[in-house]
Amino acid sequence: MTVTAWTAAQVARKVIENKELFILDVRNTDAFDDWKIEGHQFEYLNIPYFDLLDGVEEILPKISKDKEVLVVCAKEGSSIMIAEMLSDAGLTVAYLQGGMKSWSMYLEPIKVGDLKDGGELYQFVRLGKGCLSYMAINGGEAAIIDAVRFTDVFTNFAKEKGVEIKHVFDTHLHADHISGGRHISAATGATYYLPPKDAKEVVFDYTPLTDGLTVHLGASQIEVGALYSPGHTIGSTSFVIDSKYLLTGDILFIDSIGRPDLAGLAEDWVGDLRETLYKRYRTLAEDLIVLPAHFMIIEELNEDGTVAKRLGDLFAENHGLNVEDEAVFRSMVTDNLPPQPNAYQEIRIVNMGKVTPSDEEQTEMEIGPNRCAVR
Repeated sequence: MTVTAWTAAQVARKVIENKELFILDVRNTDAFDDWKIEGHQFEYLNIPYFDLLDGVEEILPKISKDKEVLVVCAKEGSSIMIAEMLSDAGLTVAYLQGGMKSWSMYLEPIKVGDLKDGGELYQFVRLGKGCLSYMAINGGEAAIIDAVRFTDVFTNFAKEKGVEIKHVFDTHLHADHISGGRHISAATGATYYLPPKDAKEVVFDYTPLTDGLTVHLGASQIEVGALYSPGHTIGSTSFVIDSKYLLTGDILFIDSIGRPDLAGLAEDWVGDLRETLYKRYRTLAEDLIVLPAHFMIIEELNEDGTVAKRLGDLFAENHGLNVEDEAVFRSMVTDNLPPQPNAYQEIRIVNMGKVTPSDEEQTEMEIGPNRCAVR
């Protein structure tokens, strides 16, 4: 039988199109339990590679006969070997090219919706990491919000769309992934914005992202307006685009809310977090579509692969927005928090511009799931 290589892009389509897939993950059990490829209709079998060195005969009855089979490992090598063993046993299987490393890095651009006068808004979904970046385009101009470090994805997409990147924003100083914002700015001449309250230790030039700042895109002047919304960090800032979309950064997610502890100041920032979620956001139109900077679980994806939901629906359904007792809320977001993101302190230092790790080092820093949320 045959063994084929699947790219991360091919696997992403299986997730987004809600396809069935059987995944044999040959990483160690602790790595699998911590982080795996998630899909609505995916079935899993985790058998560490070293347990299969003597053969795959014992696991053959456990492998699906009526679904496509994908073998996954950390970087590719082990999955190729196991896939070939399964092929020799008569199965048709594929392996993930580049392993979980490639899955962590892949970005899928999906159109969120239209803006006025022919404008468009795109969400770049990093399925393997839970990161969400955005590009608003109109009249030959583009603004990017919360770009991850794969800058070519954004610059090439802008070229395909025939637009010039004019503005690049980070909603806050990120701690779970390495920002590509200032690098896109350097490559394109776009203005790079960062909240000054998050930028006290940065060693590069930036334009202050302040409450009420508004930029316009194209001749029809689509508005991208900043709304100060601290709590995840002291400088966290949201955006309202075209009076239709609310980009919440890491303050509010579809199924959870932001954690306030990644700079070591949870007790100081919890009051800001509650103020943003229970007062600032409550003054906004409930028909705004919330677009966060991350998602945590596969159930947050819509049928088209986007991560988006009406603000009014979140007020009704998101548990973090419905904790009336302030003491209970404080305990929820400061006690028994999930593990902090992998290498989050090092990532913050990278995003301050103080160190420039190699590509391989950056990849290792970012490996693992999104951990920016409190559920």
